[in-house]
Amino acid sequence: MKVLPRRRRAVLINSVLGVVVLAGAGGAYAAVHDDGSGSSAAAGTGRVATVSTSTVLATVSGSGSLASPSDAGVDFTTGGTLTAVDVKPGDKVKKGQILARVDPTTADETLQQDQASLTAAEANLTKVEAGELPPSTGNSGNSGSDSGEGRGATPTPTPSPTPTVDPAQLAQAQAQLTQAQNAVDAAQRAVDGCVLKAPVSGTVASVASAKGDTVSGTNGNGAGAGGSSGSGSGSGASSASTSTSSAPTGFIVLTNPSGMQVKADFSEADSLKIKAGQTATVTLNAEAGVVLDAKVLSISSLPVSSGSSSGGGASGGSAVQYAATLAITSDTSNLRTGLSASIQVTTGQATNALSVPTAAVSGTGANRTVLVVNADGSTTRTNVTVGVEGDSADQITSGLRQGQQVQIPQVASAGNGGFPSGAFPGGIGAGGGGRFGGGGGGFRTGGFAGGGGGRG
Repeated sequence: MKVLPRRRRAVLINSVLGVVVLAGAGGAYAAVHDDGSGSSAAAGTGRVATVSTSTVLATVSGSGSLASPSDAGVDFTTGGTLTAVDVKPGDKVKKGQILARVDPTTADETLQQDQASLTAAEANLTKVEAGELPPSTGNSGNSGSDSGEGRGATPTPTPSPTPTVDPAQLAQAQAQLTQAQNAVDAAQRAVDGCVLKAPVSGTVASVASAKGDTVSGTNGNGAGAGGSSGSGSGSGASSASTSTSSAPTGFIVLTNPSGMQVKADFSEADSLKIKAGQTATVTLNAEAGVVLDAKVLSISSLPVSSGSSSGGGASGGSAVQYAATLAITSDTSNLRTGLSASIQVTTGQATNALSVPTAAVSGTGANRTVLVVNADGSTTRTNVTVGVEGDSADQITSGLRQGQQVQIPQVASAGNGGFPSGAFPGGIGAGGGGRFGGGGGGFRTGGFAGGGGGRG
């Protein structure tokens, strides 16, 4: 018998093995990929999940900070020298409580002067309305000698003058009275403004000045700004100011956790899912174990910022964000303005719902399918209807029944051509040494049965 040279024999053996392996690979590939007919011979290598009932939640996430609408920065209406500061940081105060005072001397003097002017204006109007005019000279053509009457006749009495009111004079007097009254009102506000009162109940967070210091008033003109010009403003109580983007400022700042809210920014895609009334959870970044309940009050229709997207925004690293305001419904007594937080808003919920893991569902819109695992291990692609699309599970409203098993396809890694391990099932790798070897794909030596670099 003729013996083939060793080299030719090795080449022949490698060729035969290559054909066998390729045939096996093709069969394995067909076994793990559905051909579109609705079923396949084996369940493949994906994980299996059981159709069950659960609560399906869909949420969106954002970040923001706590803010209280009851926080206030308060200032004097009338400026001047501080004569008393009755509170210090940490004190609890009630609405209307006196916090501090400034010297009212100038304001009191202005008020007295304006009250005197008002009294004079009232007296002047009274005279004008009474028609107090010089007396009439009488009627000289009404003597008895010219009347033709007898010498003994009784003369006709001369009538007294009727009071008359000059309309122009009356209008001027009324205007003077109105001006004087306005001046008194403004001067009174300036006097009241020398006393600073708490517009809300809360805790004193800061006090900007001490007794003896000079402070400005919010009317911009200092003490006695009301004056006769009537330019004073405010009611005597302090002005309160709040900010949605920063802590309040003022001569005295009051904080109150009652009605605490959280202002949070959401990506443009997530913001479209948010509506007033939806429930949410708030996690404080400084206290990871503290989870607060909240409810959405509003979502802005105007963008608040643009820049790097922090979750769910458009690709490319740039997305518009929209602000939502949520009310904390949990106990707020220990919360502080400005604490940073992470927020999760529940945008969809289905309780006691038939569900499967989200990864088990393929397709979009009305074209959703799952791979149902049969008793013999084969799979059947089945159409399903999806309700709430949750974060980790989807609600199934039709197409499945409880207890069935579905396959969760194994996600192929990038660059492996769709195969779980980056190689043909059974052996041929995706090495860089050519179609049949090189680079260690599939065979221990990087090729067929101890072969070298492979072809092509």
